[in-house]
Amino acid sequence: MQKKSKIDKKKRTAMITASLKKIHPDAKTALHHRNPLQLLVATILSAQCTDVRVNIVTKDLFKKYKSATVYAKASQEVFEQEIRTTGFYRNKAKNIIATAKKLIDDFGGKVPDNMDDLISLPGVARKTANVVLGDAFGKNEGIAVDTHVRRLAGRLGLSKHEDPVKIEKDLMELVPRKNWAIFSHLLIFHGRRVCTARKPRCDECGISKLCQKKGVGRRA
Repeated sequence: MQKKSKIDKKKRTAMITASLKKIHPDAKTALHHRNPLQLLVATILSAQCTDVRVNIVTKDLFKKYKSATVYAKASQEVFEQEIRTTGFYRNKAKNIIATAKKLIDDFGGKVPDNMDDLISLPGVARKTANVVLGDAFGKNEGIAVDTHVRRLAGRLGLSKHEDPVKIEKDLMELVPRKNWAIFSHLLIFHGRRVCTARKPRCDECGISKLCQKKGVGRRA
């Protein structure tokens, strides 16, 4: 019975993925970037901050800081003020400048394209590394778990965990590797547009038949 249940969940996950691809054909990272370094910086800034706000900040930031060398030479105090509206700006400024210095010292000023090297950078954990690898390098090394992915994974019955690392492990067992990066974006888009935190619109949801908590929106 346990084996059959696991197979059924994989099939249901495949159906969810296929449906969400049709519902959100534009699913991709919302963070504006033109290269791996810009995406890395934007993703660090996105912690506890909306992508919309990050894009507003990076519009001018990326005009001034065009390489790891420029970031490494930045004044901590000045940089803090430039990213202040993203929240937690002191820690973010410290990490970005430290990351830039490590990129220069250890990676020739370039953003590395593998998990181990990325998570060795200050302020970079698996979520950030997965975003950079998937969207800047086209590599599926894991599934980025943010608040939307965590919420939908629970509502859809794909994971019973709250810890992002455990949720990622559950999802990686259900989703084919080729879909790891896009699956995260699909859940994020659906979480923003339909299955919102406070009032999910279950009656308008295109995957409600595949959801284990259908109707939760009416009880919210």
